[in-house]
Amino acid sequence: MKKILFLVFISLFGIACENKTDKKLTILKIIIYPFNSSIRALEVVNDSTVWFAGSGGIYGYTENNGDTWNIDSIKTGNIVPHFRSIAVTNKAVFLLSITSPALLYKSTDKGKNWEIVFRDNDSTAFYDAMAFWNNKEGIAMGDPINDCLSIIKTKDGGKTWQKIPCSKLPKTYKGEAAFAASNSNIALHGSNVWIVTGGKKARVFHSADKGNNWKVFDTPIIQGEQMTGIYTVDFYDDKTGIIFGGDWNKKEQNTKNKAVTTDGGKTWKLIGGSKSPGYRSCVRYIPESEGKQIIAVGTPGISLSNDGGKNWKNISDESFYTIRFGSSFKSAWLAGNKKIGKNKPTKPAAIKIIVLDV
Repeated sequence: MKKILFLVFISLFGIACENKTDKKLTILKIIIYPFNSSIRALEVVNDSTVWFAGSGGIYGYTENNGDTWNIDSIKTGNIVPHFRSIAVTNKAVFLLSITSPALLYKSTDKGKNWEIVFRDNDSTAFYDAMAFWNNKEGIAMGDPINDCLSIIKTKDGGKTWQKIPCSKLPKTYKGEAAFAASNSNIALHGSNVWIVTGGKKARVFHSADKGNNWKVFDTPIIQGEQMTGIYTVDFYDDKTGIIFGGDWNKKEQNTKNKAVTTDGGKTWKLIGGSKSPGYRSCVRYIPESEGKQIIAVGTPGISLSNDGGKNWKNISDESFYTIRFGSSFKSAWLAGNKKIGKNKPTKPAAIKIIVLDV
């Protein structure tokens, strides 16, 4: 079932050298695992354990670094859920379907049994992302209903979920929504949560107290059309963050599709030069890189920046929706249409993604 794709990339944790001959070159193998599902929900628990969920109600996991997989599917009555959000704690796994009725499933026995712990029957319900601060406190978000984002929270490990009333949330604009592209519309750090939107408006919603109080900030990201806006967000710390997206209908457009903040999301500055990537659906700071190294993936390919987003290199044309890192950062996992990919560095001490620059 494995297909091995050999790629030559630029080092994620590389050494910056002026002399090309000083670059340390290694070849990275990406192992591709094929699955009969479109996979946008991926959770890397540690270097051995990875969970995913996708279309057709399909979910699965490995506990031995991908050597074997446990695959199954969920069906509730006549409903075959389509999953784009997943979260894993040390006690449970959560899968959230996107459309009405939006169903949030919880399992405490690795998927042998599932319980529906939240259900949104609104005809316009559409949920985009989910994340947990810790093993007790979690949050999920969906498109606006009644002029506010659909945001639900749990404080008891996912046993119960409460929807935040519109009176406590900033009002959304008509045509403002979110994209269920990679389960990365939500970023968490400390007690902070950031949620991003697109469409008619591309904005960042922020709470500094785990969703009790909210503010919203404008961004310079392209907006105004149904498929424009912010698709993904990540924060390296409580001040340093990045948003990425663009126009899904014009994926090559590389202006006004990425921006960074140094003040916790209050203000945003556009980044990227003429060679910077266009549309990407998931962006992640590379761990332990001091916020300098950033990787962005999408259907057009994979891009890397070593200087906080000022300059970029296209490191692969391989199509993926999302990327996550393992607990010790020795490997990275990716998910896409009918596949999961795993970085397998030639040296286990660090991820090495190298491009031959000759």
